[in-house]
Amino acid sequence: MKDLDFSNKTALVVGGSSGIGNGIAHALKDRGATVHVWGTRDAAKDYDGVEGSDLRGLHYDKMDVADFDAIENYTSPFDTLDILVLSQGTVVYNRGEFEMPGWLKVMDVNLNSLMACAAKFDDMLEASKGSLVIISSTAGYHATKGNPSYNASKTGAIGLVRTLGQAWAGRGIRVNGVAPGLVDTKLTKVTTDNPTRREAAISHIPAKRLGTPEDIAGAVLYLASPLASYVCGQTIPVDGGLIL
Repeated sequence: MKDLDFSNKTALVVGGSSGIGNGIAHALKDRGATVHVWGTRDAAKDYDGVEGSDLRGLHYDKMDVADFDAIENYTSPFDTLDILVLSQGTVVYNRGEFEMPGWLKVMDVNLNSLMACAAKFDDMLEASKGSLVIISSTAGYHATKGNPSYNASKTGAIGLVRTLGQAWAGRGIRVNGVAPGLVDTKLTKVTTDNPTRREAAISHIPAKRLGTPEDIAGAVLYLASPLASYVCGQTIPVDGGLIL
């Protein structure tokens, strides 16, 4: 389908080294885009054998997204950017987010770095009349008892999509988001690797299955394509009906 052909497009997927971000990166690559990804390890080879990680055909750079100076001072290997996907994320379990170190760690990665990355590349996106897609979570629509910072950061990400969508539409930058439900990645292993918790979680999903990175990638492809040319500031829940 022509509208989903990303040939001659350049994309950066922050958090694209594994999980949902990696699925998005490959979906774009498989449709012709040149795809760069940021991850936390020193080199692409350091992800060899890591579950949910495949960096073949992708261009890798290491970046600590909580280091905002490093983002600002980053020298881009690409001259143009058409698609920016912000899929970084972390969580602290065992009530660690109720203490300030855990709270700040999650907030910096899940929310503050979104603005740092958006501000770094907004000029490039304006030049290309490009698309910014922020990956949040359905946690932004309900409480998550043990993870206040994760919840607040994802709620903030949804708000950021609305506000940047409004602020930058006149510059030709479309800003939208995707809110995944329960997807089987390293961040959700506390649930998905526990048979009791896994089955309990699935029982609340009308689709009766966990999500996959490919499910999320489908929504991103739509938002980044001309099919969504009049969609602005929206976050699409992709959750199998979980929050209905």
